[in-house]
Amino acid sequence: MGDQAGPEPTESVQRDLRLLEAAGAHPTGAPAEQLAREAELPEAMAEEHLRALAEDGYLSELDDGAFTLADRGPSPGAGFGDGTWTQSIRPLLTSLRDGLSAAAYLTLYDEGEIRVLQIVDSPRTPRVDLWVGFEDAGHATALGKSVLAGLDEEARANYLSRHPLADLTSHTITRREELIRELDASPTAPLSMDREEYRRGTTCVAVRVYSGDQVGSLGISFRSDRMYRTSEVRAQLLSSALRVTRRLTLPE
Repeated sequence: MGDQAGPEPTESVQRDLRLLEAAGAHPTGAPAEQLAREAELPEAMAEEHLRALAEDGYLSELDDGAFTLADRGPSPGAGFGDGTWTQSIRPLLTSLRDGLSAAAYLTLYDEGEIRVLQIVDSPRTPRVDLWVGFEDAGHATALGKSVLAGLDEEARANYLSRHPLADLTSHTITRREELIRELDASPTAPLSMDREEYRRGTTCVAVRVYSGDQVGSLGISFRSDRMYRTSEVRAQLLSSALRVTRRLTLPE
C-alpha cells in the first residue's frame, strides 16, 4: 500500500501481537518466561511489553506473576466514524498535552488525504489557528511532513501532484525538491518539525503513528518563544506514539 508502515513504532506493536497470541493460548495464565519463549522474544524485552500491555488493559497480571488476556480491553479496532475510538485515544492525547503543556493533535492518512482526527487543547494550551485548511498545508506542518516522510515514493508523488506547496509564511518550503530533501534527509528519524512554516509564532513537533498499515502522525504545537528540552519532547512523543499505535492497531 502507499501508506505502508515503517519501523517505528510498528515493530513494537508486532511484538505485542505475538505476546497476545501466546497469552491467548493459556486461558489460566502463563509466566513471562514462557510467553517470551513462545513469542520468540528475549525475556527482558517480553517482560517490558507484557507490563505495558497490562497497563493499557490488554492483559491482566495475576497474583502469581502470570499474565492472561484481560476480560475486556480497549476497543482500538473501532471505526473512526462511530466515535468509539475516541474513548481510548483521547486520554492519551490529554496526557501528552498535560505532560508537555502543549496542544496535542492526531492525524491519519486516509484516501489520499492527511486528515485531522483529534485535537486536545485547553485555555492554557490553545490549538494553532487552522487558518488554512489542513488538507492544503501538509507540506507546511510537522504533522503533515511526518506523514509524507512515511509514505512510499508513489503515494508521496501522488499527494504532492494534487497539493501545491502554498507559501503560507516566509519560512514555508515551497520548492518540491527542497521539501523532498528534508523528508528523506533521515528516513528513520522519529521527529518532524515545522518552525513557523504554517503560522508565524508557532512551532510544531510530530512523530508517526499507525493504524494497521495506515500511517498518521501525533504532534504538539506551542509558541515559538517557549523553551523546551528536546530530549523531554522526544521521549514523551515517542512513548505516546507507541501507545496510540497500540490502541489503533491491536485487536479487542
